[in-house]
Amino acid sequence: MEEGQVLASLVDIDDLDEDGARRELARLSGLLARANQAYHGADDPDLSDAAYDALIQRNAAIEARFPDLKRADSPTDQVGAATAEGFSKVTHAVRMLSLANGFDEADITEFDARIRKYLGIPDTQPIDYTAEPKIDGLSLSLRYEAGKLVQAATRGDGAIGENVTANARTISDIPIDISDAPEVLEVRGEVYMSHPDFEALNQRQKDADAKVFAIPRNAAAGSLRQLDAEITRA
Repeated sequence: MEEGQVLASLVDIDDLDEDGARRELARLSGLLARANQAYHGADDPDLSDAAYDALIQRNAAIEARFPDLKRADSPTDQVGAATAEGFSKVTHAVRMLSLANGFDEADITEFDARIRKYLGIPDTQPIDYTAEPKIDGLSLSLRYEAGKLVQAATRGDGAIGENVTANARTISDIPIDISDAPEVLEVRGEVYMSHPDFEALNQRQKDADAKVFAIPRNAAAGSLRQLDAEITRA
């Protein structure tokens, strides 16, 4: 997929009629499905984050203008990608969702208005927000029963993920036992790789004439989603 070609070929949404909008939604559905599979399924993205977000925004804008044309497989309703072959499947008790994006001041203002409406707080009343840098990694769900780690699963498509329990057990930061835990405890977070570890990994890959990773997120995801847990450990 040539990113520049994809973005350069976009027709102004205001110029789309219903037939054109239907064709464009079908095209975007295909492009974004392939991008999701490359990013979440193969850990080898073929679109930049900015380009992907631009296509998602375009899809949402067309759906807003032509709501009756929204597809059953709309990319705006998709999270992640289907599970890979070789992993057993885990059905999440509660869907694993993803964070929404805000690109400009208007998006933040809309978010604030939505929160105020939901909580019934007037515009004149201050609200305290906290913010932190986004960690770009691979979403993981850890299930503990009687304080013992019994299951680790990727997000997958949000409803069904991959069972990566054996691999998660090789990550030293993930406790195998937790004292004083509830009978059933599910912890969700991100598996990520620090920049120094990422650079060291790529150096080892170069020394072995093996594939180097483009970004730490791909390295973390690729390392966790190995059929051989010993590769994850390494």
